[in-house]
Amino acid sequence: MHKQEVLTDLDAASATKSVMKKLPEVTLAFWIMKIAATTLGETAGDLFSQTLKLGYFVTTVVLFLVFVVTLVVQLRSSRYNPFFYWTVILSTSMAGTTMSDFMNRDASAEYLSKGATSLGWGPQGLGLGYPAGAAILLSILMVIFAVWRLSGMTFQIRDIVTFRGEALFWSAILVSNTLGTSMGDFLSDSSGLGYAGGALLVTGLLAVLAVLMKVPVVPNVLLFWIAFVLTRPLGATAGDFLTKPVAKGGLNLGTAGSSAVLLAVLLGLMAYAHVQEGRNRSARA
Repeated sequence: MHKQEVLTDLDAASATKSVMKKLPEVTLAFWIMKIAATTLGETAGDLFSQTLKLGYFVTTVVLFLVFVVTLVVQLRSSRYNPFFYWTVILSTSMAGTTMSDFMNRDASAEYLSKGATSLGWGPQGLGLGYPAGAAILLSILMVIFAVWRLSGMTFQIRDIVTFRGEALFWSAILVSNTLGTSMGDFLSDSSGLGYAGGALLVTGLLAVLAVLMKVPVVPNVLLFWIAFVLTRPLGATAGDFLTKPVAKGGLNLGTAGSSAVLLAVLLGLMAYAHVQEGRNRSARA
């Protein structure tokens, strides 16, 4: 009788953790959706700030408010919902794009398109440059990880079930996406590799991380966060490759057209993930 009660308690605890699970399993589908979301974040951020000429500052303010709204929905959700989760990832990617641009660029001729005299409404940018911007963002990310470590909460995202843990997770996501944008812009614009070359370099680094996952002495949590940061410059360089003029090494598909196609792809992947999550819940029931 006692043994049965213990098993019942363990089953109840397991069921509670299953209900409280707010974040997805890290699978190949997860990384495909992450790359799609970050690429869309690049093209959509550029669509609002550059194509529609709203400017980096105004667009950053608007997109940061969008991030806050989507984050509140995610935090209030009682379980993992692919639409909620990936909407927050997308909002952090868009906000990260314009936040990085505002930090690193200004209204000098280097960043102005032909015939333009400003970068849009509001302040024109801090002009810190990609290396300085990336260094600042990396420092902020390290501080977040230090606070996370001192809190004693797990870095394994599949085991994050508390509000504090999720708040730290999303803080790291926003900063890492902004950092990834700075790295991607540096690879595309300043490294000499160009858009396609930058994307190939990051893809190669991600392949190395995939191999290192088979090495027992290398913590998978560390590899996850490195990969999470690196998929952002992959999205940034891929987005630039899709949208920038042919003369600059891009395909010149435009920010609007590229964003529409990427949004359709991401929505399709979100719908697929939603169906899979429903099947997984049914199987666990």
